[in-house]
Amino acid sequence: MARHGIRILAEGNSHIFGGEFGADSGLVKSIDWKQGVIIAMGVPILILPGIYDIAGTAWGLSIFIWTISVLQGFAQNLAIGEMAAALETPGIGGCAQKVFTKPNSGRYSLGRFIGAFTAWAYWFTWTPVIPIFTCTSVDYITKYLEYGLGMEPLSSTATLLLQLAFGAIIFSVIILVGSRGLSGGAKLGLILALIAIVPLLVVIVMPLLGLTVGGGELGGFSIDRIMENIVPPGWDWGVSEFIMIFGMFAYAQWCACAWESAATYGAEYKTPGRDVPKALISAGLVCLALYFIVPFVVYGMMTPEQIDAWGVSTLYPIAQFDFGDIGLILALILLVAGMIMLIQTAFLGSSRTLYFMGHEGNMPKFFGKTNKNDAPIYAMLFQFAMGMIFILIIHFGSVGMILAASSFGFSFALGMGMLAFIVTRRSARFKDLPRPYKAPRGWFYVACFLMCYQFFVLIPSLAYWCINGGIQDGVFSVIIGAVILLMYIPLWILIQYFNGKDDERCFICRRTVDQYNCYVSKDNNLDNDEVADIMDQMDDLPVLQVGNAFVPLCPICYELTFGFSTNPEEKATGVKLNLSTDTKYDFDARDD
Repeated sequence: MARHGIRILAEGNSHIFGGEFGADSGLVKSIDWKQGVIIAMGVPILILPGIYDIAGTAWGLSIFIWTISVLQGFAQNLAIGEMAAALETPGIGGCAQKVFTKPNSGRYSLGRFIGAFTAWAYWFTWTPVIPIFTCTSVDYITKYLEYGLGMEPLSSTATLLLQLAFGAIIFSVIILVGSRGLSGGAKLGLILALIAIVPLLVVIVMPLLGLTVGGGELGGFSIDRIMENIVPPGWDWGVSEFIMIFGMFAYAQWCACAWESAATYGAEYKTPGRDVPKALISAGLVCLALYFIVPFVVYGMMTPEQIDAWGVSTLYPIAQFDFGDIGLILALILLVAGMIMLIQTAFLGSSRTLYFMGHEGNMPKFFGKTNKNDAPIYAMLFQFAMGMIFILIIHFGSVGMILAASSFGFSFALGMGMLAFIVTRRSARFKDLPRPYKAPRGWFYVACFLMCYQFFVLIPSLAYWCINGGIQDGVFSVIIGAVILLMYIPLWILIQYFNGKDDERCFICRRTVDQYNCYVSKDNNLDNDEVADIMDQMDDLPVLQVGNAFVPLCPICYELTFGFSTNPEEKATGVKLNLSTDTKYDFDARDD
């Protein structure tokens, strides 16, 4: 490469990839902690498919698995909340990209890849929620048509068409509301919360109070039913059973720890230091109550055989027991509304993770664009398309298979989230980072334990549980989870290549490498340094030091900047000491 008198300090456009944690996220600060809690209130509905799936292995023991998983969530989410408030980035995915990407580390650096891969795993955690609960909502609707109205069961084709139509309508409404900003999503969430969470509590609490009609096939709540079915026959508390339990913990945390989504909007809280911890703790307390009382009542009213027969629709017979036949209509309204609320939570959370990956250059750049209301509209449209594709996959596979596969992504993302928290507490790069909210004293060691717990206990145990019959098509769950996670490696390399070509522009005139080559070679123009060593073609723009930063500068702008400099130190060192970043040249006019 021709030097043109430039001091070459690095290769590539490294100043763009600094990973600086003070950069503006591009999202508008529009919500407070109450709105963050409301948006996360779809999370308790996540327990519905989990009750059915875990019951097949643990029976009544599942009550303890759900409750302990929420408590584990408190330990994890307080650390995540500190990072989200300090970095003001969207949740685990955003924080990991900021923490692991070091300044001037280059586009293909290992830290940049680790942060991007963590964000991808987190995105894979939330994206299947959208189609899973779209299909589950349709399951409740078809069961009402069958049991409530006495219609014949729908054919497989008719069910698929209903799933796709229902998904298209719900996704469109969420995009319409969400395109107006996150506060609009919170208002929709408040409406759905009033429809879903309050009636859910009524349905669950009424059997405990004895205020029921007594309709349907159930016989009322009984502690004895829980004790009689606490573990399945043949359970001997050996090594295999304990591994299965930890596998179910990994599966359960996909549901019970997901209220960390309240931290996903860390860049959009008006006062992150106050709003993030309030949102997380409030959401966690609600989930702790619901994740105990819902399985407690379900296992106290239904036998394992009845749970297996009703599948994901376990609250149908309980609502019928509470209110008689009208309970089916009530269950349909409250549960479908709750699942739509959860779809909205997943839709908004996953689209913001995708947005920030585009913002950081780890996904195509158009994902990092927002509309006039600062909503990541392109990322939301992509979630629409992925939701429709996953509906097709689930229809020809199973809900549990995709949910288990997604659980691998969540376990990895949580482990990396704890590692990111550890780095922010120990790395000199973050020593002066303001922390408007800080996790309790000693949380560094809690995070160390949880990181090892995720990587070396939960992930292997989840694979063991899936393979040994814990889930339908368990082997395929492991394969699908591994394939979707690993496919990001070649995808990331391609994204870096194409983004790099697009990013490599001169700091001043904004010419790309191709534009410069065209200007100099094909149009037979010469820059101001008309000497024999001029390059006809350049592969990269040279990078030079401007003050304390590294910037790419094409030879033409170098000559314009340094060729007429009167500062001897600048001319001798090739380092421009004071260059305004606002200086722009009209290269289109110059080309003419």
